[in-house]
Amino acid sequence: MAPTEHGTPQPPVVDLPAGRLRGAIEDGLCVFRAVPYAEPPVADQRWRPARPHRGWSGTRDASTDGPSAPQMYVEGGDPVLGGHGAPPFDEDCLTLNVWTPAADDARRPVLVWIHGGGFVSGSGSMPGYGGETFARDGDLVFVGINYRIGPLGYLSPEDDAHDEAANPWLSDQLAALHWVKENISSFGGDPQSITVAGQSGGAVSTAALAGHPRAAGLIRRVILQSPPFGLDLPDPDAYRERTAAYRELAGAKTAQELRALPWQALIGAGGGLFARTMRWGYWPTPFLPVIDGESLPRHPARALLHGAAADIDVMIGWTREEANFGFALDEGYAAATREQVIGRIEETFGSGAAPEVYAAYEAARPGARPADVLMDLITDELFRVPSVSLAEARAGAGRPVWAYQFDLQEAAYEGRLGAAHCLELPFVFDNFEHWAHAPFVAGIAPAVRDGLARTMHRAWIAFVRTGDPNHSGMPQWQPYVAQARTTMRFDSVVTALDDLAGPSRRMHEARGAQ
Repeated sequence: MAPTEHGTPQPPVVDLPAGRLRGAIEDGLCVFRAVPYAEPPVADQRWRPARPHRGWSGTRDASTDGPSAPQMYVEGGDPVLGGHGAPPFDEDCLTLNVWTPAADDARRPVLVWIHGGGFVSGSGSMPGYGGETFARDGDLVFVGINYRIGPLGYLSPEDDAHDEAANPWLSDQLAALHWVKENISSFGGDPQSITVAGQSGGAVSTAALAGHPRAAGLIRRVILQSPPFGLDLPDPDAYRERTAAYRELAGAKTAQELRALPWQALIGAGGGLFARTMRWGYWPTPFLPVIDGESLPRHPARALLHGAAADIDVMIGWTREEANFGFALDEGYAAATREQVIGRIEETFGSGAAPEVYAAYEAARPGARPADVLMDLITDELFRVPSVSLAEARAGAGRPVWAYQFDLQEAAYEGRLGAAHCLELPFVFDNFEHWAHAPFVAGIAPAVRDGLARTMHRAWIAFVRTGDPNHSGMPQWQPYVAQARTTMRFDSVVTALDDLAGPSRRMHEARGAQ
C-alpha cells in the first residue's frame, strides 16, 4: 500500500481475471466487499445453478457491502440474537467479502466462513461475522460469503424437477469455493490451505462441500460448529409435497407463475410454510437441503467419512443446551406436561422405553421441568449425538476429529437460555462489540467473557494454520479417539474431559441397537 502525499494509505487494488477491484483500508487491513463470484441469479436464472461471473470493465468499487440474500425481516429482531440479517436485500446477492493483512504474495492460510440461520436467514456481511479479528490476530485471509437461502435457495420448483436445478444454495457455495481457489492468491492467500467453517446450517453446508465431488482437493480443513446433523433430509419425491404446499401458499399454479413473482412475495409465502410444517417438539425447518444423489449425493453427516473427504482435518462441536435457543423463551413449551414430553420421546425411542428415557434425562438435570427434558432431548437428537457419531466413526477409521462442547451459561433471561445455540459465535470471533445488540450476550462477566473469547479465538486460528487447535493459553487438547473420547469443555474454566457426551451417546446407541 503506497502512501499518498498526505501519508495516508491508498485503497488497495487487485487485478483478477474478471477485472480490477478497489477495496478499502479498515483499521490497517485490506478489505474488499461485495465482490461478485457468480452471475446474479435473477429472471430466468432464478433457481438455476450458479454460473461464473462474466467480469466487468474498468475498476469496480469494493469498499461497501452489497445486498444480502432475500429473507424475512422484523425490525428489532428476535429475543435471542436481536436479528440475523438486515436490509438491503436483493436477489443479486452472490457476492463475498475478503479481509486480508495485505494483498501481497505472502500465501497466508485462508478461512472461508459460511453463515447459518436455519436455511432462511443470515448474511456473510453481518458485522458479527466480520473477518477483521481473524485477519489481524491470525495473519489469515478471511472470506465471508452470501448465498441463496429460504425459498430462493432451498426449493426446486420446476414442474418436472431436474437434478441440475436442485439445491441452488449448494451450487452457490461451490461457485464461491472455486472463486477462492482461483483468486485468493491475489489477496495474499494460499489456495492450497483453505479451511471452510460454518455454524448451524452453515456447518451442514461445510460438510456437504467437503464431501462433494466438485470440491475434491479444494478443502484442507473444516470447522463444524453446532451442525444439526440429526435433520431428516428428504429426497426429491419426499420434498415435492412441501414444494407443492409452498406453491399453493404463493398463489402460483405452475413453476412459471412462481418464477414470475417478485422475491418479496416468495419470502412472504415462506412464512406460511413455517406454520404448515411445524410439529410440536421439533425444531422448525420449512426449507431443507434435498438429497438428490447428484447435486447432494448423501447426507452431509456422512460426507466426511468417504473418499478424499475422509482425510480432511475436522473440528466439531456443539453447545450444551442447543435447543434452548428456540424453545426456552416459548411460554407454550414452558407449560409442557410430563405426558406430552413422554409422547414426544415415544416418537424416537418407542412407547416401551419412553418413561425410562424421560427419567434418565430428568435425573441428569436436577430440578428439571418437562420442558427441560424436552430441550435436552432435542439437543441430543439434532446436534450432540449426531456430532458424536461422526467423531466416533472418524476415530474408528483412524482419522480422529477435535471435539468440543461449549458450556458457558448465559445470564440473560434469568439464565433460561443456558449455553444455547449460537452463543459460541462471539467467542469464536472475539468481537463482542459487534454483538452488543444481541440480548443473549447481556450480563456475561467481562473477565470471563474476554478470557474465554481469547482462548477459543486462538484455538480456531491455530487449527486453521496447522490442523491442531492447541496453543499455550489452554489445557492440552487431544483428538477424539475411542480410548478416551477427549472433548474440550469451553466454560469459565476450560477443561479437557474424557467422554463428556457419554450418557447421551450411550442412551442413543442403545436405541439404535434395539
